[in-house]
Amino acid sequence: MPVVQFAPFSSLVQPGFWHELTRLKIDVLRLSDESLTVSGTYSVGRSIRDRETGQDVALGCNLVLGAAAFEQPSQVPPMSVAMRGVFKNYNTVEEFKAADKATTFNSVANDIWHSIVENRDTSKLTQFLLLTFADLKKYQYYYWFAFPAFVAKPAWEISTEGWRAADHELNASQLISILESLSAQTKPFFLVNLTGDVAEVHSMERADTYFASDAPDSIIVGFLDPSASPDNPGWPLRNLLTYLQTLYPSKVSSVRVLCWRDGELPVGGRPWKSRFGIVTGGARQQNAKPTAVGWERHPATNKLAARMADLAPMMDPSRLADQAVDLNLKLMRWRIIPSLDLEKVASTRCLLLGAGTLGCYVARTLMGWGVRTITLVDSSRVSFSNPVRQPLFDFEDCLNGGKPKAACAAEHLKKIFPGINATGYNLLIPMPGHPIPVSSTEQTQKDVALLEKLFDQHDAVFLLMDSRESRWLPTVLGAAKNKIVLNAALGFDTYLVMRHGARAPVSASNFQRLGCYYCNDIVAPADSLTDRTLDQMCTVTRPGLAPIAASTAVELMVSLLQHPDGIHAPPPPPQSTTANDVASESAYNSVLGLVPHQLRGFLAQFRTLPVTGAAFDGCTGCSEAVIHVYEKEGFAMVLRACNETGYLEAITGLDKLHMEGDAALESVDWEEDE
Repeated sequence: MPVVQFAPFSSLVQPGFWHELTRLKIDVLRLSDESLTVSGTYSVGRSIRDRETGQDVALGCNLVLGAAAFEQPSQVPPMSVAMRGVFKNYNTVEEFKAADKATTFNSVANDIWHSIVENRDTSKLTQFLLLTFADLKKYQYYYWFAFPAFVAKPAWEISTEGWRAADHELNASQLISILESLSAQTKPFFLVNLTGDVAEVHSMERADTYFASDAPDSIIVGFLDPSASPDNPGWPLRNLLTYLQTLYPSKVSSVRVLCWRDGELPVGGRPWKSRFGIVTGGARQQNAKPTAVGWERHPATNKLAARMADLAPMMDPSRLADQAVDLNLKLMRWRIIPSLDLEKVASTRCLLLGAGTLGCYVARTLMGWGVRTITLVDSSRVSFSNPVRQPLFDFEDCLNGGKPKAACAAEHLKKIFPGINATGYNLLIPMPGHPIPVSSTEQTQKDVALLEKLFDQHDAVFLLMDSRESRWLPTVLGAAKNKIVLNAALGFDTYLVMRHGARAPVSASNFQRLGCYYCNDIVAPADSLTDRTLDQMCTVTRPGLAPIAASTAVELMVSLLQHPDGIHAPPPPPQSTTANDVASESAYNSVLGLVPHQLRGFLAQFRTLPVTGAAFDGCTGCSEAVIHVYEKEGFAMVLRACNETGYLEAITGLDKLHMEGDAALESVDWEEDE
């Protein structure tokens, strides 16, 4: 009699599986190479009809893995069953190639054998193995499937009648009964008990009952057959026959097998697709585990070799960029900082006031940290001196009078990363000491209203302007609205980066508020732009200073976001210079280390000095006196601050301080040398 030839499984991995593996590797598995459980599905064998010949062409005996493979299968397609497997991902391609695949394969085969002998369980008869390596930079995935199946010695043979159509053995009523039963509850393996024209379908758990008798001819062993080949039953039959021969050796020397392949009733006079055959096998050594085979062959070469799925050409470039942007950041959580909250950083909406040298470098560093919302505000245009110092502009942006800086910078951010939500506003911020003409009052009021709206819509604000007085109104707004405010200012070879102190939380006791940009001044900001020479009008700094200050400002914001106290994070003690100095003082540390108040850099000495400064109750930028007047009067207060000399001093009491100082000086008896 002919030996039974089984149709092996062929893996069909959907792109969604690789996308989910990418997410799982980056966010969950990281460096872990522990085995996981995955699930796929297979259905009844399918074929298509060749229109030229009229013959049915069998499709592959497919195991399908999709995006839900790492989840518990909740629902499978009609006339399909779930198939569980062991999944193991390697961290390097060298590990994948050098892996002891035979040992891993035998471990899965032993698990199947144990389920047969010890548990009398059929649920693991179709268990598979999947080994992978994911190259997440190139979006290439190396993988190799194995479908362990036990080898029968002597081999199973099919009767001289061979595999024939099921309707030659069963009548239409019996076949319909089986179809209805499996449609209601699809089983990978089952028993069919024939009683007259009725076919009763039972689970394999009933096998003890039926095989306790003399195995009458009315009992048929059935399985959901993924093969559509007329002469080759599907791979699941191999382990099913081993299961029967191991547990019921005296009853299954000859087995009536139904290969169920029908998902619906035949129409148009077409025959039933299911096949029937009588399989016989010789006796083998009792309780001896047979050898197993089942590594999948490469479809192109038909050799035992791994395969590679290259998703890069078929993926949307924008989606590729979106995943790649976060890749290096998420790798930080693999070994270095597992508790780093990247989602909090990415969701922080950042407002950049100034789109010049500092603004360009701050925006680029924010993108490097995965920030998705960046809004820029500036009132100037790109000039020919800008592109070499400001990396978001090029020569074309300078032509025809220059493009508006803010909108141009936002446009370039989108070219760098299409997934960024970047917007630019051409906006002039009113400044103390710069009177507002009556003709410009209405437009200035609109500009202030827009600026207030932008503050409401963002979480962190960067003050990156050229002049001292242009930072005054944003300082007031940041204090009033309790926003994270980061300030960066440049000298020729020095820089200042600081975070403005926030107002005390309601539940705080003994709260020491940190100062703002103006807290060290005893004069109000005034006009620093008029009557200046060319070198005073331009920001003359060492070229490397701006990227240092900009990156420091962004890193300070990220450290602040990671601190459990957030905007109210305390600065380290004055004597502390490194995170190790305050290792025992966890209150001063975020997961990224210290969160200083101010950093003053001296490039000539290559030195950075952390400074802490308390808030000044007479400050013209953040004092409660200024904030209360702004909250009460709004734009009217801003207008007076710009137009009236001495207005801010009068609000904060600095005018009285000046008079007291003058009086003190007048009361001093000065000795004159004769």
